[in-house]
Amino acid sequence: MNSASQKHIALISVHGDPAVEIGKEEAGGQNVYVRQVGEALAELGWQVDMFTRKASADQAKIVEHAPNCRTIRITAGPEEFIPRDNLFKHAPEFVQQMLKFQQESGIEYELVHTNYWLSAWVGMELKKIQGCKQVHTYHSLGAVKYKSVSTIPLIAKTRLAVEKEVLETANCIVATSPQEQEHMRSLVSTKGNIDIIPCGTDIHRFGKVDQQQARQQLGINADTKVILYVGRFDFRKGIETLVRAVAQSQLRGKADLKLIIGGGSRPGQSDGKERDRIEGIVNELGMQDMTVFPGRLGDEDLPIYYAAADVCVVPSHYEPFGLVAIEAMASGTPVIASDVGGLQYTVVPEETGLLAPPKDNDAFAAAIDRILSHPEWRNQLGRAARKRVEDKFSWDGVATQLSELYVKLLEQPAVSPKDEAVATA
Repeated sequence: MNSASQKHIALISVHGDPAVEIGKEEAGGQNVYVRQVGEALAELGWQVDMFTRKASADQAKIVEHAPNCRTIRITAGPEEFIPRDNLFKHAPEFVQQMLKFQQESGIEYELVHTNYWLSAWVGMELKKIQGCKQVHTYHSLGAVKYKSVSTIPLIAKTRLAVEKEVLETANCIVATSPQEQEHMRSLVSTKGNIDIIPCGTDIHRFGKVDQQQARQQLGINADTKVILYVGRFDFRKGIETLVRAVAQSQLRGKADLKLIIGGGSRPGQSDGKERDRIEGIVNELGMQDMTVFPGRLGDEDLPIYYAAADVCVVPSHYEPFGLVAIEAMASGTPVIASDVGGLQYTVVPEETGLLAPPKDNDAFAAAIDRILSHPEWRNQLGRAARKRVEDKFSWDGVATQLSELYVKLLEQPAVSPKDEAVATA
């Protein structure tokens, strides 16, 4: 596309490094989104630089992913892992280092696409200094998140203020679902421009293996009923609900049930403690023999696990989008998900899977039993799930929509930082 040709854009993801392995600490859906969008935009002719914070002294400063697409790691604060709630104090240094990089490399980004609230603040500062256009994707809204947690972090007030300001000042906010857009309007601000462009998945990577092949590779019997969870060990992911639902399944004792809880964890860290807690519940319910914890599922393993499952369960307390749901659907596996946020958009009840109220063990148990008891219907749901992802959620399609948005914004007359300051005063 001519209008993207050789134009430099910056994707900013302060805490989510697009170049790290997915499933490590602070590496999840956001990292996947930034990396996949970056690579797909480069294919369309954009020069894409993805900026993130250097979290270890031995990380390379620049990682080339593909022609015209690279990750640039900025030193802001100590070169070590810092939890995202403690990163805001290093954001001003991140801005200074980005400006320095542009000066030294002779590049000025006309458009920045920021991801998560920490990056939103960085983008707003760059916009004030350089007059660049800003597009923002939240990935998670503080106003929603803080409703579902018992202890509110000290940074909450700052985060909520930044999330409101970016909605009101960015050139465009990208909501990944109509539900997320509605939350922005009802909980954050009625001002600002919002477009809906969903997250995507690699439809060529998933769905290549059939269930029989996948089970042979994993050593699972053809007649076993397999229930899969994939994701971080985090209380808000609702893994306890899934475990308790499987424990009270009507099929327990009548069929060969297997629960696979896939995801990495680090001993002593918060995810390690949550894994220990979940393992404790599994033991308490006498489910050790039917439950497997395979650890972090790498890029090669993931499509096989999805394909081997009869159903994939996403029991999160909240998800703005829910990438796991579309990865499973792309694999032809129906999804049972919490009836919240973006999951209400990705999963079509009775067509590609089922929705259940979050934290409702009985409802999840009933949904699991319904799908597992009707193999023909289960296959029908799986086929419809794959078709929905092909139609709506491929990365190429997402990048094309973002590219069109960028072109439209770049064609609008630029406002000098000075005029902008007057306009927003």
